[in-house]
This record gives sequence, C-alpha cells and structure tokens, in this order.
Amino acid sequence: MQPKKFERSAAFYDVDGTLIRTNIVHAFAYYAMNQPTLSRSAWASLKTAASIPLFAVADKLSRKLFNQMFYQYYAGQSEDRLLVLAEDLFEEVIKPAIFPGTPDLIAEAKRAGCRPVLVSGGLDFTVLPLARYLDIPDVIANSLEFEAGYATGRLGKPFVAGATKSVLMQDFAKKHGLELAQSWAYSDSYSDYPMLAAVGRPTAVNPDTRLRIVARSYDWPIIDLR
Repeated sequence: MQPKKFERSAAFYDVDGTLIRTNIVHAFAYYAMNQPTLSRSAWASLKTAASIPLFAVADKLSRKLFNQMFYQYYAGQSEDRLLVLAEDLFEEVIKPAIFPGTPDLIAEAKRAGCRPVLVSGGLDFTVLPLARYLDIPDVIANSLEFEAGYATGRLGKPFVAGATKSVLMQDFAKKHGLELAQSWAYSDSYSDYPMLAAVGRPTAVNPDTRLRIVARSYDWPIIDLR
C-alpha cells in the first residue's frame, strides 16, 4: 500500500538536461539528417547548423520566443514521417542519452506513491517514446499544428515553456485531485524556476549556474544524475 501522505502527490520532471543530455535541437537535427532525399538532408542539416547562434540568442531572451522561432523549421514536414522517425530518434539519440541516475530517480518517486509526469518543451511525439520506456503514463509537451498532413511550423496552444509550465502543472493537479504542496518538481534550468517554485518539494538536477545559486539560497536539494 502506498504511503497515505503521498497519495495525492505528483513528481513533475523537466526532460532536456534533467533526465537526458540531449535537447530539442538534437531532435530536429536528427529529422534534418533523415529527409527523403540526400540533397534535402544536406540542405536541412546546413540550415540547422547555421541557425544555432540565432537559437541561442532567442533562448536567452525568452524560452517562448525560442520555441516559436525554432519550430518554424518543421514547416512542410510530413506528419506520418515525423511520427515514424520518432521511434528511431528515441532508439538512436534519446535512449543512449538518458542519464544513469534517471531510472532510480523515477523509481524512488513511484515507491513514495507519487504520480510521475514529464513536462517538456519538446514535441509530444518525440517525448512519448521516452515516457513509455520510463513507464510514465502522463506527458505535458508541445504539439505541432498540421494541415492536410503537413506541419505548419506553428505550435498548438498552450505553449509549454517557462512560466506556462507551472500553470499547466496547476491545471493537471486540479484535474487529477493532486496537491502541489505535497508534490515534487525537477529541472536543470533557471528558466524553469516557476515550475520548481510551484511545488512544495523542488529539486535542482544537474543545475545551470543561476539555478544552483537559487537552489542554495532556498536550501533546495541539488542532485546530479550524470
């Protein structure tokens, strides 16, 4: 029987940099390198590489702005192809990038009676194979808009990034009868401060410099899964 005090709690996990060492740019690069023709693969790969400095600037200004700019590069991609390649992406890129401590961290939360939830700015179809592998039934992630079977380059709303993560976590908790004050959240990035501050038990995982400083000032646990 699960401990009673945890039966209404959840464990919310950021994904990129927290549970795995790759990020959404790695995912898109995989799609770029696996276009239907060699010439299209080469062009998409060069375009992605040339845009990395722009992505870095946008990410520093606003995670929401970064997402809006970045996912425009998916415009014109076939939905069927994206879904099929998502399984190969997991096996070849994401699965080898899972941090050694990730399975134990999730198993610990399950033993405590927590409901594990992935909260990712990545695309839902790229996060779902990871969720299945880690036996996590609930995923909060971004979704692409499709028209006539092809990506428009626009994200569906709400965007999963920054402060919006905490709002979506609150909605999830309300829907499932969970108490955020009794819940955990895990992230590596200062941009996820609102996500961490929304729960009673925040934890910095493989933290960047700014998050490490904040975690120390609030006496939040700091762990390294690498």
